[in-house]
Amino acid sequence: MSESFLLSQSVAIIGGGPGGYEAALAAAQLGAKVTLVERVGIGGSAVITDVVPSKSLIATADAAVAIAQASDLGVQLFAHDADDKPLRPQLAINLAAVNHRLLSLARQQSEDMHQALLEAGVRIISGHGRLEGRNAVVVSTAPGGTDFERIEADTIVVSVGASPRELATAKPDGERILTWTQLYNMKKLPEHLIVVGSGVTGAEFAGAYMNLGAKVTLVSSRDRVLPGEDADAAAVLEDVFTRGGMTLMSKSRASSVENTGDGVKVTLGDGTVLTGSHCLMAVGSIPNTAGLGLEDAGVQMTASGHIQVNGVSRTSVPNIYAAGDCTTFYPLASVAFMQGRVAIFHALGDSAIPIDKRKITSNIFTAPEIATVGWQEQDVIDGVADGVVLKLPLAANPRAKMMGVTDGFVKLIARRGSGTVIGGVIVAPKASELILPIAIAIERRLTVDQMSRTFAVYPSLTATIMDAMRGMHLVERAGHEHD
Repeated sequence: MSESFLLSQSVAIIGGGPGGYEAALAAAQLGAKVTLVERVGIGGSAVITDVVPSKSLIATADAAVAIAQASDLGVQLFAHDADDKPLRPQLAINLAAVNHRLLSLARQQSEDMHQALLEAGVRIISGHGRLEGRNAVVVSTAPGGTDFERIEADTIVVSVGASPRELATAKPDGERILTWTQLYNMKKLPEHLIVVGSGVTGAEFAGAYMNLGAKVTLVSSRDRVLPGEDADAAAVLEDVFTRGGMTLMSKSRASSVENTGDGVKVTLGDGTVLTGSHCLMAVGSIPNTAGLGLEDAGVQMTASGHIQVNGVSRTSVPNIYAAGDCTTFYPLASVAFMQGRVAIFHALGDSAIPIDKRKITSNIFTAPEIATVGWQEQDVIDGVADGVVLKLPLAANPRAKMMGVTDGFVKLIARRGSGTVIGGVIVAPKASELILPIAIAIERRLTVDQMSRTFAVYPSLTATIMDAMRGMHLVERAGHEHD
């Protein structure tokens, strides 16, 4: 593609979250004229109210657990009174300070991203954008105002994210009944937090507040926590939650939640009433696509309001692309980043490789973390994938023993006959970091034998990954599963 063509191209982006941010940087890098419209702040909800603050909260909870469990490693903390007698200090969580810190981190990350866009030459408009036909974006620069700016564009990228789903019978009020965006307003640790919803968001916050010292009840409409994840991983997490004192209510659906003034009353479908100090509603999200003019532009949508996109983030309208949680792809920040970049590469004629959903790595930031990539064991059981499964417990790993880690495992899935790595699950501290070699193996179609020739540091948690690779040396002769 010629430089003159790229310089003549104009790109308009609605939404400055991960997808829009990455699209803007990629377009600027390729020399296009780029305008980005964002109504809240660069980084979107992922940075300002979701991923960055929530994972910062979880990091604080992990630190609290590390301190509490330090005595198991022979580390003892003592203070001294006026008579120089040793006193064991009590662990205390200053939630107001914690929330202040994590929101400050979120704002700083947003400002850093904003500055990066400016340095790249991206024009940023603060306001609400919507499509006007297929080649223009109209921006309202003031809420409810009459000041509008019309931006002509050759390529449009929509990356408007999603918001917490709200139930009419459990309306969030920001005080006692909360969405995950409202948790950071709490000044002190909730005495008893009832979490409605046992998906990724519910499990992450339930675990974090439990580890911070709050009493937690988790209400799940399904028969187990994380119903869409690996069954073995969910079983480990349920065991950890139960040992930590959490109450798990399986096959229970919340029919209503009421703010009683000094607490909450959660009524379940069978009439059971739960009482607590606060309730977190984690019942999914809805895309922020209403009122954007997408249907009028001819963009195909799902019944839920998500934008239909293909592997290169293209919608049903050739010059309109979409990225992030508002699309039919996985609602992950890492996916949004990739979608935004691939969209621009495809639109501007650069090399664009379609995103393969089977190669997307995901992570649940509980303690321990749960990371997955590729085909899963259930796919093998259902006959969708012809694979062999091997699972090794993390407790046998020497580094895990040194760290006092007893929960977790490495599960590897390889194609029967060829030994090509096609999937994996890691349940471990920092599983989000450990899953990368399996993800690379899947992306590059490496076999277990090729991977097993890689040197893993001894001792290290990654050694269990290599142990699993070596253990599958003769996968064409192996049975379905070895535990």
